[in-house]
Amino acid sequence: MTPQCKPAGLKKTKLWEYGVRFAFGGLVTAGAGLVADGYGPELGGFMLAFPAILPASLTLIKQHDGRAKAVDDARGARLGSLALAIFGVTVGYSATSWPPVAALGLATLAWIVVAVALWAIAYGGGSAVAHRLNH
Repeated sequence: MTPQCKPAGLKKTKLWEYGVRFAFGGLVTAGAGLVADGYGPELGGFMLAFPAILPASLTLIKQHDGRAKAVDDARGARLGSLALAIFGVTVGYSATSWPPVAALGLATLAWIVVAVALWAIAYGGGSAVAHRLNH
C-alpha cells in the first residue's frame, strides 16, 4: 500500500463529524490534564500520547469507506505510535545532555527512520514480519 493524499475526500466529511473529532480530542486532553493534576505530570504526559481523535476517526472512516479501510488506518496508527514512542525515548535520553534543538532534531530523525522502516516492513513485502504486524 502506498500512502496517498486525496483532497476530494474532504467533501465526504460533514461539519458535525469534524465536531465529533474536536470534542473527543478535547475530552481526552482534559482527561490527561486531570490525570496530571492527580498523579503528576509524567503520567499526564503519558496519557497525552493517546491518539485523541483516533477512535472518532476510525468510526467515521468505517462509516464512509468500510471496515477494511478503518482497519488499515488503525494499523497505520499503531505503527505511527511505535515511531512516536521512539521519538519520546530519544528526547528523554538526549534532552538532558544535548541542546534542545539538537535533541529535537535527533528525535525527529529517529521518528522518521523508525516510521519509514515500520511502513516498509508492514507494507513493503510478503514477509513474516509484515504478516505479523498486519494481523
